[in-house]
Amino acid sequence: MKILTVCGMGFGTSLMLKMFIQDLLKELNIKADTDVSDLGSVRGSQADLIVAPSDMKTHLVDLSIPVIFIENLIDKREIRSKVAPVLKQLHETAGGA
Repeated sequence: MKILTVCGMGFGTSLMLKMFIQDLLKELNIKADTDVSDLGSVRGSQADLIVAPSDMKTHLVDLSIPVIFIENLIDKREIRSKVAPVLKQLHETAGGA
């Protein structure tokens, strides 16, 4: 499984989201690759899930993979509540359960 975190430039918000996602993966005992991307490169990237700030919504709504938008980027509870169910579902779908 590959998770991509996205922000405008690919090295600020996306890195913060990546660290939160990595912590969540450890907590859930799910193995996955995490990577960051800037908004301009995301369409050429391969991923099973994208996590991005809510202000990116208009740029990412038409992708064919799941995209989770985060309102408050420092609220770990919001990130956990939105991302954990999708990670569990993807993990089960991949035969990890």
